[in-house]
Amino acid sequence: MTGRRGEMTIDELAARVGMTVRNVRAYATRGLIAAPRLIGRKGYYNEDHAARLSLVRDLLDRGYTLNAVEKALAENPQVPESHALDLLTLLTRPIGGAVEPEESSVQALAELAGIEHDEEFVGELAERGLLVRVDPDTVRMLRPALVRAGAQAMRMGLGKERVLDLFDQAATQLGHMAEAYVGAFRDDVWQRFLDEGMPEDQWPVLVSSIEALLPVVSQAVLASFRYELAQSIEKVLAAELGQLTGEQAQQLFGESSTPD
Repeated sequence: MTGRRGEMTIDELAARVGMTVRNVRAYATRGLIAAPRLIGRKGYYNEDHAARLSLVRDLLDRGYTLNAVEKALAENPQVPESHALDLLTLLTRPIGGAVEPEESSVQALAELAGIEHDEEFVGELAERGLLVRVDPDTVRMLRPALVRAGAQAMRMGLGKERVLDLFDQAATQLGHMAEAYVGAFRDDVWQRFLDEGMPEDQWPVLVSSIEALLPVVSQAVLASFRYELAQSIEKVLAAELGQLTGEQAQQLFGESSTPD
């Protein structure tokens, strides 16, 4: 007798998911996949087995240990593989689009910033994960938009140490904000979904909400930052103008004008 339509032998299953037969047997022994349908002494597997093994493989590829995968699947047997793979896809796909690295000569980077090439400064950028060295004359910018923004800030007159310090402050504070927003989503959206028993019809809504999290939060943070930046510029500018001497005011505004 042979298997039903759509069923596979263990060799076919292993080939389907890109594993060795030995690993498939090992995962089956650990209970990571359900027992096959037996015909005599031969087992037949189906798409559910393939989906579960694909999930196991992808989790292992992401760096999870086999014990961690086993524990997670044992604690959440009610989560269909298709939904787990939906969530895994979100994790493995760069949300908002992948950032394409860009290569630049170190001299071009220095010219963009309006400074002389500084090897120590390049090293500081590398330590912060902003770029990597390709060869003595070339770097690969891993976050090119941020590197260019820093270079433009230096061309405006900010010092190298100041730019690095501002980057560190922004990374820390924005990291805290990101954790707060994601924590709020976890507590108010994800936890409610779990409490309601993970209703099948709400899975698409949940996945869409996760996908929307980045653009929605980014818009909120950018709008808030633009407002606060404008307020800060106005406040500091007014204070500095108010401290001008009469001679400075005349030089800046002309003889007939004085700062308000």
